[in-house]
Amino acid sequence: MTSAPSSITARERDEQVAARSAYRSVIERLSKASVDKHWEPYRDIPWDDPDFQVDPADPRWELPEVDKLGGHPWYRGLPAGTRAAIGLWRVATAMKIGLQFENLLKRGLLNYAYRLPNGSPEFRYVYHETIEEGHHGMMFQEFVNRTGMPIRGMPGPLSAVAQVAPWIPLISTELFFVFVLGGEDPIDHVQRKVLKDGRAHHPLEETIMRIHIAEEARHISFARHYLRNRVPRMPAYRRLLLGVAAPLVLGVMARIMLAPPGAMIRHFRVPPDVVADVYLRNAEAKREIRDSVGKTRELCVELGLVNALTRRLWRVMGIWAEPRR
Repeated sequence: MTSAPSSITARERDEQVAARSAYRSVIERLSKASVDKHWEPYRDIPWDDPDFQVDPADPRWELPEVDKLGGHPWYRGLPAGTRAAIGLWRVATAMKIGLQFENLLKRGLLNYAYRLPNGSPEFRYVYHETIEEGHHGMMFQEFVNRTGMPIRGMPGPLSAVAQVAPWIPLISTELFFVFVLGGEDPIDHVQRKVLKDGRAHHPLEETIMRIHIAEEARHISFARHYLRNRVPRMPAYRRLLLGVAAPLVLGVMARIMLAPPGAMIRHFRVPPDVVADVYLRNAEAKREIRDSVGKTRELCVELGLVNALTRRLWRVMGIWAEPRR
């Protein structure tokens, strides 16, 4: 009696073993990097240095003219102190939303790690990342505290809805790491642009951004390698569902991370026509949202999550751009 044919060839099996070995090596390298190069906010940031003090009237907080609001005649016509205060409010709000997102992320990572088997290389890395995200939350909140501003972060209803995020790994770890990239990529995109704009930045803001960028690079790398390892092995129906969910999650997350703070608009009485000019009718603002998820969009294309159906969802969410040749 002949045996039933194998569903995969020996070559395919060898390729799978090699891919798994390469993936494991990446995770171990990321874990080692977390040991070799990491920061602690209350050791590595000189909070009490006179040069690091937060003065809301410091002109370095002013929005640059290339910023959509910073270049608007209404903003340019404000007193210098008010321009600086608006810029500081925006920076502090971004940090508050960042720490709230990372709070959700940490809880989700721990839910994911809870079920990992003994010997899993992901377990150690996930705990490294959780610790680093805890440090980020502390330095973000310390910055917010030192502004003395009534910064809220996410609107209350949105914050309530967001509480489902830590439970996503119990349904789909792949969707959870799409959510992770949806929060981390837009912030990383903006912070890298800020550091390259040639302006003089406040040293506290710059120090925090540099620490965050360096450690988030590992977190983003892990999420991308995780998806590259997992998605090709998913059943076709689950890949389709992930392909449908991805643009919805990424479109919403990019807007949460980059949207103007409603509390700031109310506090400084930004006129509705200025808000419309800067954020609602501004092609550059829409391009910024689209570009902020560019790397994750390219990853989804690479993983086969974009097809005729899901591409329409990317367009509806305003985050589609043709892949670079």
